[in-house]
Amino acid sequence: MGHLLAVLAIWAGFAGWAGAAECVGRNLFDAMPDERRAQIDAAVAVVPYHRGLLWRATRGDQVVTLVGTYHFGDPRHGPMMERLEPDLRSAAALYVEAGPEEEARLTRALTESPDLMVNAAGPTLPERLSQPEWRLLAAAMADRGTPSVVTAKLRPWYVAMLLGISPCMMRAMADEGQPAGLDRLLVARAQDLDLPVRPLEPWDTVFSLFAGLTPDQEIDMIRASLPAAAHADDYAVTLTDAYFAGDVWRIWEFGRFDGYASSGLSRAQVDEQMALAQSQLMDRRNRDWIAPLTAGAAEAARRGKGIVAGFGALHLPGEQGVLRLLEKEGWTITRLDGEAP
Repeated sequence: MGHLLAVLAIWAGFAGWAGAAECVGRNLFDAMPDERRAQIDAAVAVVPYHRGLLWRATRGDQVVTLVGTYHFGDPRHGPMMERLEPDLRSAAALYVEAGPEEEARLTRALTESPDLMVNAAGPTLPERLSQPEWRLLAAAMADRGTPSVVTAKLRPWYVAMLLGISPCMMRAMADEGQPAGLDRLLVARAQDLDLPVRPLEPWDTVFSLFAGLTPDQEIDMIRASLPAAAHADDYAVTLTDAYFAGDVWRIWEFGRFDGYASSGLSRAQVDEQMALAQSQLMDRRNRDWIAPLTAGAAEAARRGKGIVAGFGALHLPGEQGVLRLLEKEGWTITRLDGEAP
């Protein structure tokens, strides 16, 4: 699951962390063997709604404009914000994963209850990992500004998420002058327009996602994340370029095939982690979001309006993605930023 957490930390995460635009790396697709690129393309081709960031769902007089977001700042968000301006101006509400109130509650909870991220009572990470693994982890976390004495007691899911963010991104996140991700740009514009901002899920969702993992599954998240931790800038560039090209599901399959090649896990283990990550971090949340989206659209329609929804781009595609789930409930899905796949 570690490779997936690295991807999800950038693409399908929670709060709209600040910018990675100044980070420098190489696009790993450019150096990829042709055979692997062909395998990724074949895996992507069979997935519903695998390409595209901007969509419209309609059912009768109900309208939802959906945009797949990227949670880090980038100047390339500008055209999408311009594209969405008319929809925001005419909407009854904006729906996001977590609005300002939810982010504030999460921040307050983490400040008041450090045990949410720190495992003070259980075995430490050096006790749960081999010595070579711990040395690699301690060095990677030190590069991200976290000393080993702190890392030792952090919960594995949180460590794995941090490993998916490059040191450059971590520095940018600490700089309040950095540009906002698309989620926060949408929220800021909604506030300017006095447009209500509504959350798709409770503020504490992140903590429930990992509650059912076994101790072995928890520590495997870190083990699978370590090989890529030193190349996180390259990951960021690769996945960001794919996002702005609209190749949403290619991001997911890149994580799978990179896991096959460099995680040290067997193909079956990588597939097992992928399935677990998709179920825990994406599919379940997607299903939970359908009710507030459809209820919000129905309420807006009674006022002759639609709604806008912005959330991590990886939540859009797939059989259990938001678009297919809406389609199964009788909604007509139309791509707005290019031809439908």
